[in-house]
Amino acid sequence: MRIANHNSRAVLLTSEEAGVDIHAASEGRFGPDLPSLYNDWEAFAAWANGFTSPGDDVVINRAQLGSPSPAPRQIFAIGLNYSEHAKESGFDAPEQLPPVFTKFVSALTGPDTTVELPDGGNTDWEVELVAVIGKTASNVPAAEAWAHVAGLSVGQDLSERISQLRGPAPQFGLGKSFAGFAPVGPWLVTPDEFEDPDDLELGCSLDGEELQKGRTSDLIFSIPALIQGLSETVTLLPGDIIFTGTPAGVGVGRSPQRFIRPGETLISRIEGIGEITQTFVSAAQ
Repeated sequence: MRIANHNSRAVLLTSEEAGVDIHAASEGRFGPDLPSLYNDWEAFAAWANGFTSPGDDVVINRAQLGSPSPAPRQIFAIGLNYSEHAKESGFDAPEQLPPVFTKFVSALTGPDTTVELPDGGNTDWEVELVAVIGKTASNVPAAEAWAHVAGLSVGQDLSERISQLRGPAPQFGLGKSFAGFAPVGPWLVTPDEFEDPDDLELGCSLDGEELQKGRTSDLIFSIPALIQGLSETVTLLPGDIIFTGTPAGVGVGRSPQRFIRPGETLISRIEGIGEITQTFVSAAQ
């Protein structure tokens, strides 16, 4: 199933253009917002899988789409999780859990946004598969991890490289958490919708120029492996977001380096999910 955050209400999609208001369809049992679904995800999923829509009552307006998990208590982001990206970044591929950092919740937005570029910065792109947690996970083995995932979405780990990398120690969390730097969407797609949720094509383009293209089967640490590794230390909570890593092709790894300029539009896509769009403006606008 596909679930959208449309006008701050949970909608069960019947197509990319229409769906059913979950709160109304369940006679008030679930919803009306997305966070309440994650807090009772197993019961909701059981209801939704048996639900037969009598007809659509919501027409989807993409301008009204928000993040499919709008109020996560934690946002995790994973670095160097594709071998070629690790190489272009000047690092060996990780043999243990890759670098983990946070993107702060205030950076989170929906799928189609206008993003203000930080003044004097070098803003970079990183298309990523995003996993949303649907069931509390603590010390979960990889073999059981998919049962703790509500669904998948498209994310952009936008990164301002100057503030991220300046010393004396890197500021990954701050450099990746400017306003609008964590767009996610356009909706949540449950794992059962995919022939293989561990093998999806992803990529992004800037003003029509393809910048990144890869497959999630090339992740060094798959979603189950990440959940196992993270949950050995922290408790993953319903609605939490995991940015799983980006393939090669980022601007900082190019020669010459290339960063986003005002007026450019970034489109990020993942097979079987959809795409998100960010348009960039200067800080002066």
